[in-house]
Amino acid sequence: MVSIEQSIFKALLYSEEYVRRVLPYLDDSYFDGSQRTLFQVYKRLFDEYNSVPTFEALAVTLQNEKIGDTEFNEVAELIGECHKTKDDLPDVQWLVDETEQYCRDKKIYNAIYESINIIEGSNTKLDKHAIPEMLDEALAVSFDQSIGMEFFDDAERRYELYNDDDTRIKFPLECLNHLSNGGLKPKSLSCILAGPNVGKSSMMSYLSGEFLRTGKNVVYISMEMGEELIHERVEANLLGVSTDNLKKMDRNTFLGKIDSIHKKTNGRFFAKEYPTGSAHVGHFRHLLKELKQKKKFKPDVVFVDYLNICASSRYKTMNGINSYSYVKAIGEELRGLAVEFGIPIVTATQLTRGGSSESSPDMTSISESFGTAHTMDWLIAATTDEVLQENGQQLLHLLKTRWGNKSKAKPQLVNVDFDLMRYSDVGSTQEVVNKVGNRKPEKKEKKVEDIDWG
Repeated sequence: MVSIEQSIFKALLYSEEYVRRVLPYLDDSYFDGSQRTLFQVYKRLFDEYNSVPTFEALAVTLQNEKIGDTEFNEVAELIGECHKTKDDLPDVQWLVDETEQYCRDKKIYNAIYESINIIEGSNTKLDKHAIPEMLDEALAVSFDQSIGMEFFDDAERRYELYNDDDTRIKFPLECLNHLSNGGLKPKSLSCILAGPNVGKSSMMSYLSGEFLRTGKNVVYISMEMGEELIHERVEANLLGVSTDNLKKMDRNTFLGKIDSIHKKTNGRFFAKEYPTGSAHVGHFRHLLKELKQKKKFKPDVVFVDYLNICASSRYKTMNGINSYSYVKAIGEELRGLAVEFGIPIVTATQLTRGGSSESSPDMTSISESFGTAHTMDWLIAATTDEVLQENGQQLLHLLKTRWGNKSKAKPQLVNVDFDLMRYSDVGSTQEVVNKVGNRKPEKKEKKVEDIDWG
């Protein structure tokens, strides 16, 4: 009886069509023993000459390999069997499908085996949190036959995508729609950059509530605030009641207001808290899948508060890894999650100490890792000073975008009400923005009675 492995190797040796469709997805982890040796030699020759190795080339190369006699004989026997039955090739499409299933099963087997090693402590590089991601990757094995978008044939499809506003999530603020050239795109990672206590979490809470109001499904993941505090901020905006006065409302009034909002939207909102520095995209992926399975919930947008206090799924700890590489890895993993689920993810990061005092920060003002900017599709910075704070305003700067011409997007003023956790448009002109950008904070002279004489 011919095994699936024998059929695979026979097609690799004698079917050009099969090789071109399957080889990009194969690696030596799918094979064991002499089969792995044969595949390694085959792949090395194919990569070097960009053609299917001949029977003779394989035989000569294997003779030069440092392998034992037993393994050499097993490989030679496998090649011989393939050569003898080369005219009896199975249907290519059938074998491609069977190979895909074989690789998926093998990947699952390898993932389970490696998971046992992690649990027993044999693998010290990975911890238990990596196990769900390994199994997810195994289940997701696929021979994607797409070869990309063609310039001429796919022109009409591109035109529809360019003009389909439904693919974007519009912001509740016109200034943000201006800076983003129309709203958040699917499969994207966006970031709000600001100094301490300027309002990164406040802006994400405000946006979460407004997206909920317009019927979007929202997930807010935090490594900084408790779940009830996140809801408190969203409720302050949606209910029009300050966070302090929320606690003073009687039960019936509070529940009545919540019910009134519920009747006006089809959106849903989930907030999830993780301990600081302990959660990574593996946990977030599991959360999204649990919400889909248990709550029939698929998010339209996810907020992650915030980038620098997430963990990396690639690196177990920061030991021996600089902050640039570690934080950049977190950004890359979050963007990968956005692509995987086809949704926009919005996160935040800190301005450097020097950047917090600048009226016009740039990407070098990002705390810990300039590599953060490399991964983002859209990056804005929120700045303020004494005068802006007194007027309840902030200035928003576009630092990076993949969605338009950055030079055409001028800084925007926005009103901020931290009591109600609300933002609103100012309708700023460039003249006002220039005036704010060039202004230096006024120094207030101390009066004699204000001086602390010690």
